[in-house]
This record gives sequence, C-alpha cells and structure tokens, in this order.
Amino acid sequence: MRCVVFFIKSRWRSKMTDATSEALNVLRQPLQLCGLDPATGYRRDGACSRGQQDVGKHLLCARVTREFLDFSRAQGNDLITPLPAHDFPGLKPGDQWCLCIDRWLQALQAGVAPAVILKATHEAVLETVDLEVLRRYDSEHDTREAPSE
Repeated sequence: MRCVVFFIKSRWRSKMTDATSEALNVLRQPLQLCGLDPATGYRRDGACSRGQQDVGKHLLCARVTREFLDFSRAQGNDLITPLPAHDFPGLKPGDQWCLCIDRWLQALQAGVAPAVILKATHEAVLETVDLEVLRRYDSEHDTREAPSE
C-alpha cells in the first residue's frame, strides 16, 4: 500500500510541477517556486499558482517580516501559531509564503508590506497591483535586515 501512495503522490507532484512550469511570473518568465520549507501555496506544493478553489488568490510570494506577521494576526489571520492538525508549522520572519493579494495590499497601506519575490509571484497579481509597485518591494533590492536566529 505504501508504494501505491508514493506513486500517487509522485504523479500528483509531477502534475503540479508541470502546471507551475507553464505559469508565468510578473516578469513574464516561468514561475519559480516560492518555498518548500515550510511548503507554501494554496496546494502546499511550493508555488504561488492559480487554483479555481483559491478564492483568496494566494499568488504573491513574499518574505515575511515580524511587522507583517503581527499585522496579519491583528487582522484575524494568525500565520505565526503552528496548526499541526493542518500540517502548518507557523511562520517566522524570513520565511517565504504565498500571500493573498488583498492582505499584501492592506499591509502596503499600513506601511508593513513585506518584500516580494518577483520571480515566484504569479502574473495574475498584475491584474490588481502595478509592476512598478511590486518592483519597489522587490526582495532582491530589499534593504531591511535579515532576521537573526
């Protein structure tokens, strides 16, 4: 039975990777993975890819900060507390996570928007946020200090 489950999971992951490789990022290049430790994305496959059931549009890959995590918790979305029943380890500053576009925009207005990983942010984000705004928060040019462990 274990071999069958592994085969099914492998085929599922393979299909997910194929779907991700067809998607484009906001730079109109192939969408890269956002993060696997912890596994992010609506499907928890590491990619900020589109899904019909993802009403929150978890398409924007960000490197979260303490300020953002505290802000999100205050808005009713606690991303810090682990939820083992949902295989969610909780996030810490420096983790990369697929965020809902609306939450990132709320954080932007509040002055706590985290850096964006453009190469891992789905092109559909451009339907809501201008590329120039995203570029201002580009993680490759982020001057905020990395968290110390």
